[in-house]
Amino acid sequence: MTAGRKNFLIGTVVSLIVLISLYSFFKGKYNAFVALDESVKSSWAQVENQLQRRYDLIPNLVETVKGYARQEKDVLIEVTNARARVGGAGTVPEKIQANNELSGALSRLLVVVEQYPDLKANQNFIRLQDELAGTENRIAVERRRYNEEVKRYNVAVRQFPNNIVAAVFGFQPAAFFEAPAAAKDAPKVRF
Repeated sequence: MTAGRKNFLIGTVVSLIVLISLYSFFKGKYNAFVALDESVKSSWAQVENQLQRRYDLIPNLVETVKGYARQEKDVLIEVTNARARVGGAGTVPEKIQANNELSGALSRLLVVVEQYPDLKANQNFIRLQDELAGTENRIAVERRRYNEEVKRYNVAVRQFPNNIVAAVFGFQPAAFFEAPAAAKDAPKVRF
């Protein structure tokens, strides 16, 4: 075998090894991003299940309160409008924003409830309030799980050399489900 032919054969083998290594690297990274992306989507679906549960409870809660607190029309309208914004939200960030607004409206509604002792004793209201409290707890758990998955995904998207693969294939960081700024202030209860 001639030296030129031997060098060509070595070069071809080295090139094939490099190409196979690059293919394996990109394939592995791409598949890892797909798995993380699906995990984020699955976690978001669980959050949406609980948000839908809350969304479905609100009309019953509003109707129950409406019978007792007719003069609190503004708060009831605010809750109803916030619920409508949740129903109209399309993207994950829009849904997060709309649900944060709904959480604020619900907390104001529950403050209003404190002013009506008869309402607080109503069995329908007590049952709805318990269901809403349970749902809020479920939402908190699913939000935490979702945010953990988003963190794992976002770290993977930003780390080197993953960030190069992520950019090539269009993987973007996901949005966290953060509490609204208003959540830092406790609602005021006045008697």
